[in-house]
Amino acid sequence: MDIATIIGLVGCAAAVVYGIVSGDQGFAALGNFWDLPSFLIVVVGALMCMMTMADNIRDFVNKLKSFLLTTKLPASDEGKIIHTIIDLANVARKEGLLQLEEAAGDIDDDFLKKGIMLIVDGTDQELVSSILETELNCIEQRHGKVIGFWDSLAGMGPAWGMIGTLIGLINMLKLLDDPSSIGPNMAVALITTLYGSLIANWIGIPIATKLRANNKKEIMTKEVICEGILSIQAGENPRVIEEKLKSFLAPSVRDEVLGGGDSGQGGEA
Repeated sequence: MDIATIIGLVGCAAAVVYGIVSGDQGFAALGNFWDLPSFLIVVVGALMCMMTMADNIRDFVNKLKSFLLTTKLPASDEGKIIHTIIDLANVARKEGLLQLEEAAGDIDDDFLKKGIMLIVDGTDQELVSSILETELNCIEQRHGKVIGFWDSLAGMGPAWGMIGTLIGLINMLKLLDDPSSIGPNMAVALITTLYGSLIANWIGIPIATKLRANNKKEIMTKEVICEGILSIQAGENPRVIEEKLKSFLAPSVRDEVLGGGDSGQGGEA
């Protein structure tokens, strides 16, 4: 579990609550920040608008569930993937490409396994590259749709907050001669703005940013796999492949991730 996401979201909520209760009213002040009409206008309005934009209800629900992805650590591990590719390169160089079929049985990554089976089957290198690139683009497009959902929600929150503000102000001005109506209508006007801002800055933007970072990490790992598979198929030396794949990593973490660069010792000159 990615504890940073949980701590961040809870910490934001705690900061807001502390700001509310730190005044003279204490925890009783929390009641001042709950308003059902404001909640319906902003939260329900924004969600219904997002549902309208979705392909169908199932698509909408699945995109909402993508929130849970931010609480999980990315499954991709560049160091482990590079080590695996170097081991496969050594097998291919010593025993031939056909021997990779047996080695592929122990591979957990479906994308890497698919690429290995393509070269075992004797698929043309350009076709292998095209197939893997197409799948990579499709993955990125699917991720982009989910990220776009949270980006849009971050925009909808303040927009619906402004709608609620205008509703509250209009009602207040219409009934300005009734002092008892000013407070409730002003509450709607101000609290809707607060709710909209919270949707954007507490939920929408952080979730979209986290998903975007996870997508970038996953795509980079798959680019490493693509480069490694094509290099194995081309019969390149495992040491050369290792140096090539290390270029995807930041210089400060290359030795740490690859254990000092000893992965390619089994390669032949």
